[in-house]
Amino acid sequence: MADVIVLGGGIIGLTAAVRLRERGATVALWSPDDPAATTSAIAAAVWYPAGIDGGSRVLAWATATYAEFRRQAVAGVPGVMLRATRNLEHGPDTAPPWWAPAAGAVTYAAARPPWTREIRFVAPLADMGSYLPWLRQRFVAAGGRVVRRAVRHLDEALVEAPVVVNATGLGAARLCGDPALHPARGQVVLVANPGLDTSVRAAGDPGTYVHPRADDVVLGGTWDVDEWDTRPDPAVSESILARCVALVPQLAGAPVVGERVGLRPARRGGPRVTAQQYPLGTVVHAYGHGGAGMTLSWGCADEVAALALPA
Repeated sequence: MADVIVLGGGIIGLTAAVRLRERGATVALWSPDDPAATTSAIAAAVWYPAGIDGGSRVLAWATATYAEFRRQAVAGVPGVMLRATRNLEHGPDTAPPWWAPAAGAVTYAAARPPWTREIRFVAPLADMGSYLPWLRQRFVAAGGRVVRRAVRHLDEALVEAPVVVNATGLGAARLCGDPALHPARGQVVLVANPGLDTSVRAAGDPGTYVHPRADDVVLGGTWDVDEWDTRPDPAVSESILARCVALVPQLAGAPVVGERVGLRPARRGGPRVTAQQYPLGTVVHAYGHGGAGMTLSWGCADEVAALALPA
């Protein structure tokens, strides 16, 4: 018997499992997939609350997560780096974005048309190919247990632990019948890095982003609501490349090294992070983070741990 079973091996489940273990709980993480096969592994994983509305709770998660990833970057955690970032906006808005208090030093500058404003800040980035295995090993080294297991009903876990964390992403729609949960399909193109070290994000529908990692650059993107197809669309890849080269001309001619599609767990009303009593025990729901799983992960994990193990 574990004190807590965490369902889900993506960034939300793994960070919650680590925080629970740090509080002294006996923790088992159940996931049908290796972390490398989760939606988190496909994500660009740059700190930015994409597709998420603000609010004091979400801002607190974003603030704590930003601080944690900065600490990890300084400590040399595999895959974690800091990137100077330029956000290009168009429109009349001159107020700071709601997330600015979480992002340290944020500055503003005029931008060339069609953009009206450029927001500059430093954003943590996590190359999930390195980071997720490190996070899994951190959990295991601390005494956590990883089990390759899928569940069809929450009771399957509740009969083995008094507390269950439901961090199953889109799988939560089936497990707890949440009609607000839906996929937001995202397609990215990976190209060899020609020497870029600054992230650029341009507002639009769809928005465009260029996120350089150590050896490659993640180019995007799309936000296709209620679209379940995980096959890369060649026409979409061509559009992404064209938009990104127009935004950052240094990308012209960079060899394409991959295409990826992931289904973000978006939720109308925002992420669901709450404790619910079931006949067999307590379920702490932690899902619906949309495109901001990495951005909210560590702060959300702190709240999940507090809900699962109240003082």
